[in-house]
Amino acid sequence: MSSTGPTQPRVIVFSTPTCTYCNAVKAYFRQKGVKFRDVDVSRDPAAARDMVRRSGQQGVPVIDIGGKIVVGFDKAKIDSLLKLK
Repeated sequence: MSSTGPTQPRVIVFSTPTCTYCNAVKAYFRQKGVKFRDVDVSRDPAAARDMVRRSGQQGVPVIDIGGKIVVGFDKAKIDSLLKLK
C-alpha cells in the first residue's frame, strides 16, 4: 500500500528528458510510491500545447495533480496536494 492511499488523484508530469527538476520530481514520486504518467513534451507538440494551456507556462516540469497545477518541483505544494508526509 502506497503512502498516498487508494484515493490518489491522477498525476501527470509534463517533462523533458534533459530537465534536472523533472527527473528529480519523478524520482521523488517513485520514492513516495506515487503513480504518475510522464508526458515528454519535447517529443509531443500537442502535449506541449496542452501543458501551456493548463499552466500558462513554457517551462518544465509542470505537474497536474487531480486538475491542480504545480509549476516546478514545489515539494511543499506537491506534498500538500497528495497529502504526503
